[in-house]
Amino acid sequence: MAGIGKGKIVIISSPSGGGKSSICQRLLDGNKNKGWRFSVSVTTRPKREHEKDGREYWYVTYSEFVKRRNRNEFAESCQVHRYYYGTPRLPMEKTLRNGGVMLLDVDVKGAFKLKRQYPMAVTIFILPPSERELERRLKKRHTEDDKQLEIRLRRAKSEMKLYKKFEYIVVNKKLDSAVNEVEMIVNLFHCHRDHYKLNHIDRALLRLE
Repeated sequence: MAGIGKGKIVIISSPSGGGKSSICQRLLDGNKNKGWRFSVSVTTRPKREHEKDGREYWYVTYSEFVKRRNRNEFAESCQVHRYYYGTPRLPMEKTLRNGGVMLLDVDVKGAFKLKRQYPMAVTIFILPPSERELERRLKKRHTEDDKQLEIRLRRAKSEMKLYKKFEYIVVNKKLDSAVNEVEMIVNLFHCHRDHYKLNHIDRALLRLE
């Protein structure tokens, strides 16, 4: 699957409250005319007041989610807290065929699953500057009660310990700086050694001897 077209898959993950959604949105706003796209996940989570179907997520019932999963419509799917999330396969592979950049905002488990299916993808982990700041951001959202907040914080601390499994780490202390760092990683990713046919380079070097 990883060899489809000349596009790029950029997997961005972070603990809840790390800022990956804000970073993805800023990147998309600045690069839409360059073929950058955002993978809108499917979820069974209820829609929040400020959210719009098809923008943050596609909101479906559990039974509809299971039908789509059984039809193999997801590149990956998993349960996070009480709800299910899935990454639609077709939009991602279309972007790859067209040579674009597909941004994926997924949790840690989803990131690992996608990396196994698309080993040429780049993985970026967004870290908050501190646990105290992470807790402040989560409380500021006012989307969870105290019990849900405690669960999210416990999960976030567990996920932060996995940062070494990602290829790139960005600390989101200031949003502008974090966005610039991620954009630089994506733009330089075409220089990654694995993107070249090394046997062609070896033959070229032999001719220089």
